[in-house]
Amino acid sequence: MIPRSVSLICFLLFLVPEIATVSALIMAKPNCKDTCGNISIPFPFGIGTGCFKNEWFSVDCKEATADSPSRAFLSSINMEVLEILFEDSTVRVNSPIISSGCSDRGANISIDMTASPFAFSSSNSFIAMGCDNRASLNGIQPEIVGCTSTCGSSTEGKENSYCSGNNCCQTTIPLSLQVFNASLGTAEDPNDQGRNQCKVAFIVEEEWFWNNISSPEEVHSMQYVPVILRWFMYYGTEGVTLYSDAKNSDAMYCISMNLSSGRWGLRTETLYFNSTTCRCSWGYDGNPYLPDGCTDIDECKIQKVNLCSGMTKCVNVPGRFKCELDKAKITFLILGAATGLLLLLVGIWRLYKLVRKRKNIELKKKFFKRNGGLLLQQQLSSSDGSIQKTKIFTSKELEKATDRFNDNRILGQGGQGTVYKGMLADGMIVAVKKSKMVDEEKLEEFINEVVILSQVNHRNVVKLLGCCLETEVPLLVYEFIPNGNLFEYIHDQKEEFEFSWEMRLRIATEVARALSYLHSAASIPVYHRDIKSTNIMLNEKFRAKVSDFGTSRSIAIDQTHLTTHVQGTFGYLDPEYFQSSQFTGKSDVYSFGVVLAELLSGHKPISYERSEERRGLATHFILLMEENKILDILDERLMGQDREEEVVAVANLARRCLNLNGRKRPTMREVAIELEQIGLSKGALPAQQSSKELENIRDGNWHPTSVTIGDFRNGTAPSLDVQPLISHETW
Repeated sequence: MIPRSVSLICFLLFLVPEIATVSALIMAKPNCKDTCGNISIPFPFGIGTGCFKNEWFSVDCKEATADSPSRAFLSSINMEVLEILFEDSTVRVNSPIISSGCSDRGANISIDMTASPFAFSSSNSFIAMGCDNRASLNGIQPEIVGCTSTCGSSTEGKENSYCSGNNCCQTTIPLSLQVFNASLGTAEDPNDQGRNQCKVAFIVEEEWFWNNISSPEEVHSMQYVPVILRWFMYYGTEGVTLYSDAKNSDAMYCISMNLSSGRWGLRTETLYFNSTTCRCSWGYDGNPYLPDGCTDIDECKIQKVNLCSGMTKCVNVPGRFKCELDKAKITFLILGAATGLLLLLVGIWRLYKLVRKRKNIELKKKFFKRNGGLLLQQQLSSSDGSIQKTKIFTSKELEKATDRFNDNRILGQGGQGTVYKGMLADGMIVAVKKSKMVDEEKLEEFINEVVILSQVNHRNVVKLLGCCLETEVPLLVYEFIPNGNLFEYIHDQKEEFEFSWEMRLRIATEVARALSYLHSAASIPVYHRDIKSTNIMLNEKFRAKVSDFGTSRSIAIDQTHLTTHVQGTFGYLDPEYFQSSQFTGKSDVYSFGVVLAELLSGHKPISYERSEERRGLATHFILLMEENKILDILDERLMGQDREEEVVAVANLARRCLNLNGRKRPTMREVAIELEQIGLSKGALPAQQSSKELENIRDGNWHPTSVTIGDFRNGTAPSLDVQPLISHETW
């Protein structure tokens, strides 16, 4: 009968499963290897001389090779170790499958563990598979253990249907079985259909079998299956004192068992039974088979074990813990001090919040004034009503709209700032641009630009909805454009999206209209100064919207140019502007010409894959036209669309826009008109060209009023003074 103390231990273990050691436990003998690959090797098992209890527990570790991982074997019984379950006193090993009438299988191997501390666990089952298989265990006389499987289709499923007789049968194994050898037979009927079919038998871990095997066929390709072996510590019948050198015999206990009868008992010192398994006592953890291998657990550090209330403190003692009651005076003193401290902290926190709130208000006022808010209010109040829809947002509104400018809301970043996607309180989706630092000396100019852009009302220009000046850097609020920018559709080809010539020509025409409007139709002319494909957005209907006016400047009606520090994007920058620092409307025309070249070629404005002379797309494009090789640069997606005349007309226009002499470039108004005429032709030549000219185009003959693809094929295109554009070394 198990003593009451053992029952108490079992109850506590069930009640508090979370108990664990605080520090790393020593499970192997000192200076001994404790793992083989990913398998832990605790004492009494061991690798190498002096590292195991006796030869039965010697483990041979075969190191990993290029073809296989490290593998552990029990040397005494020559079985591969899959896992040592120390707490259960079991070991999972590979057990052979015995077969008969099966092709391509190795020799049958039997297992004999007689006189060893190992025996098959009752968690295993004896399984036989195959048509008309009469299998039985040998070497366990006078007992007879076996089962018979019939010939029939097995039913997929679990215990109630699968392996219940049809092609598969199972039975339990005897207690403490140490020998595995099976006989496989068939019915005596010579007409038996299963006589020459493959039959197998094996002992297997029952849980593994039900979770991994669903049909007999799955086993036919296996050589081994996992089984569970129980192991014991053997000490002869005359009695041996266990761990006489242990300093603390209370730290562990041992359970003795007579294998012949299966009787169990509890001993703590001298044992008189054939076999023994040991455990660390309650409050200890570690390896009970090592001298002083069980170490005390500090229960006070384990929250669910430490049951001391707030009125007591936990004190750890060997094997357990105790709660000591604090004196009442100390308790009240601590509570009073804690309450006072808490009230003080709350007061300080509220005062800090109040001061911080006032500072934020003052700081917002300071930023608003510094960023030109008063000037903007004056401009808005003195306007004639054309910019009344422009709104001055508060920083709180835009912080809420952008989730405090969360990085996940970033739409893009550029030289002028970062753009975030936001949603206003009324549900409107907007783009919020957080500008970089604004020079205080140019704040008046910045405010004037906000006012100017507020008056711009063109369907192909991104609408400025308002701004916020309460922040350290100004925030601009634009309408949200959902389909990204033109650069992505030119250079990041998407198979599901057909970027047709009609769409390219329409986008180019819309951008030209917008720039023509800014240059000549707006109330105050505006130069964009940073025309590029990334600044051309596409709305839900893929209509072009010119954006990013961060570097834009307005001019008086009678002015012809601006003298400024050179700003722009390499690859799009007007060489004439770079040399003179004088930006004109023709500088925007040059940048637009680069965009036309991008639309025609699908090439990026700068490519380091080309030679240094041709690194810029503008130079490369014009030189190819001079060399009569325009077909070499056309985007392959434009081939076969029956728009040769339109493509060549746009190429000629792009070449004129890219003229190094700004005076020889067309104006944006002229560019817009010419693109509209090309679009209206719908693939047909302009009316002034005769049928003879059409024949000349098809034959590749040059016509003085136009350039065709035929011209480039036959090498008769006119020349144009071309010099290499500014190389990247200039920057």
